[in-house]
Amino acid sequence: MKININTLVGDVVSNNYKTAAIFKNYGIDYCCNGNRSIGEASISIDVEPLEIISKLKEVEVSSSLEKNYQKWSLEFLCDYIYNHHHQYVERTIPEILHYLDKICNVHGEKHQDLFEIKELFKKSAGELTMHMKKEELVLFPHIKKISSSKRNKNDITKLLKKSIEASINDMHHDHDEEGERFRSIAELTDNYTVPKGACNSYKIAYSLLKEFEEDLHKHIHLENNILFKKAVILENNLKK
Repeated sequence: MKININTLVGDVVSNNYKTAAIFKNYGIDYCCNGNRSIGEASISIDVEPLEIISKLKEVEVSSSLEKNYQKWSLEFLCDYIYNHHHQYVERTIPEILHYLDKICNVHGEKHQDLFEIKELFKKSAGELTMHMKKEELVLFPHIKKISSSKRNKNDITKLLKKSIEASINDMHHDHDEEGERFRSIAELTDNYTVPKGACNSYKIAYSLLKEFEEDLHKHIHLENNILFKKAVILENNLKK
């Protein structure tokens, strides 16, 4: 892939997920704000674009599974996101809440920020759960039907009467809100830095929160920059 200042951040990461680490090191949001060019993103953090481009070009070209997301069918992408990200979120939320409750009860008096962190995560947990159900019950099945119908050359007239763009715009809005919430959590935890002498529960809570945020970034990236983009392009092409 040829990378220059006009290349979109999300497209770079979509082409090779290993480049996500470069953007993360510079504090550039590649998932919710992946539609910005490298030039625009660089200006926002007062860094010379060529510095970032140079580092991106140094990233080793990989033939790993991550490099092949763009080649996957929309059906496979939907199933992958559900199996690897939605189920992870559902499985991990109760565990994180357990540890946040524990450290709030034990350390909350000295560390008042813990209560705000817990409330932010509880809000995120509730919103994400509803968001994922909308995808699982409505959006993903619709995308899969359009994709499979196109491949099997079935009549898709009825499917095209209901545009997916409005639903996808709603999903983008939800993603932006989750991104903001976790930016607040990262700031309140000093990037998940455990206080000196913290107990194991404190360490586990922060470690789980950090892992959750990293998974969420990849989750949102796969949807915003690959699945949703490809679905809209497919639908628009079929309407022509």
